[in-house]
Amino acid sequence: MAELAITIVAFLVTVGVLVVVHEFGHYSAARLMDVKILRFNIGFGKPLWLSRRGRDATEWVIASIPLGGYVKMLDEREGPVPERERPRAFNNKSVAARIFIVLAGPIANFLLALALYWVLFVAGMPGDKPVLAAPAPNTPAAMAGIAEGDTVVAISDEPVATWGDVRWQLLKQAVKREATPIELETRAGSHVSRRLDLSVVTRDDLDHDLFGKLGIRAFRPPFAARLGRIVPGSAAGQAGLAPNDLIVAIDGKRVATWEEFTSAVSANPGKPLAFDVRRGEQTRRIVATPALRPGGRGQLGVEPSPEELKAAYAPYATTVRYGPIDALGQAARKVWDLSVFSVKMLARMVMGDVSWKNLSGPITIADYAGQSARLGWITSLGFLALVSVSLGVLNLLPIPLLDGGHLVYYLAEIVKGTPVSERTMEIGQRLGLALLLGLTFFAFYNDINRLFTG
Repeated sequence: MAELAITIVAFLVTVGVLVVVHEFGHYSAARLMDVKILRFNIGFGKPLWLSRRGRDATEWVIASIPLGGYVKMLDEREGPVPERERPRAFNNKSVAARIFIVLAGPIANFLLALALYWVLFVAGMPGDKPVLAAPAPNTPAAMAGIAEGDTVVAISDEPVATWGDVRWQLLKQAVKREATPIELETRAGSHVSRRLDLSVVTRDDLDHDLFGKLGIRAFRPPFAARLGRIVPGSAAGQAGLAPNDLIVAIDGKRVATWEEFTSAVSANPGKPLAFDVRRGEQTRRIVATPALRPGGRGQLGVEPSPEELKAAYAPYATTVRYGPIDALGQAARKVWDLSVFSVKMLARMVMGDVSWKNLSGPITIADYAGQSARLGWITSLGFLALVSVSLGVLNLLPIPLLDGGHLVYYLAEIVKGTPVSERTMEIGQRLGLALLLGLTFFAFYNDINRLFTG
């Protein structure tokens, strides 16, 4: 229940911040162009809070369904406008002014992401050094000659410093399905270049275990099989295993590392196992039966000791940090890369090169928002920046009902010299609504599918 509460609160905060920033962009631009604002609405449905403020008695509203918002402006197409206020109606402003007002929403989202990434780069973004484990046989990494202990230095001439950088660069290259150069530093300290064949990547791999398919895995330093948290009600808890227990043997076979322990458990679902456990100065035998988890693997419901983990991974931890000036450039580059990649992914979805399973909706966003909140403020800000970029890109798509659809109308008005007819706009609105409902259906379907299949 506590985790669910965190997820719900994190989701509401994420959506609330993004919607307020987006709509405030429209609001600020409209005020600069002297357009009368009738309502600033956060959410949809029944108003929970309403206040009228300012010389125009603008209604500020928080509604019951927190999944969007809008800014309602004075407009002759939506009702009668007094003669004295016609110059302040949105439809009577120049095309340039209307374009500026429409663009201001997505621009506000991009600026929010820029500010958040700047804060993160100045504060320092923690991560793990991209040290590689031995690749599985016959994978592209194995065939490229990658070895255990190699550290990734650059991918396709782009420097990388953390595993997050590696995942991002490989994802960008994977959609191209071409061989990509990888610069490595070997355990001996020499620098070598390898070519990773990404032509084996299929349209569904991007939504599944892409890095497992490539044979790219993080090196896991060995550490003792000492237990940390025991999940309440789990097989381990029912058997009597306790935090700080050190597993020394399973069915009489010596266990030296956490990986040996988890491998034995994973391979024996539903089978009673005898664990030799060192608890304090004593060694005792405890029999536990791993539960069956999806995929046919066994699970006890335990986590490793935080102290053991920290000591083992300390040599591989790093922090990426920049000065205030350099951080601004890095943040701008990050926002640009994410924006371009989002557009390319959407285009490849339309062309069928990338699976529609990559489309996510509110349930997935809520899940990731909750996970990010539990991991700390740095992860939360990073997630908020990522979704802010996605919202900015989404709203610029040339779909009626979205900001990008309105921009298409205004560009057509510039070309033909007169506004687009109301009949054309009506047809566009219907088509846009149908398209958005279709995208929403796919997003919810993918969310629910991930929820039940993992």
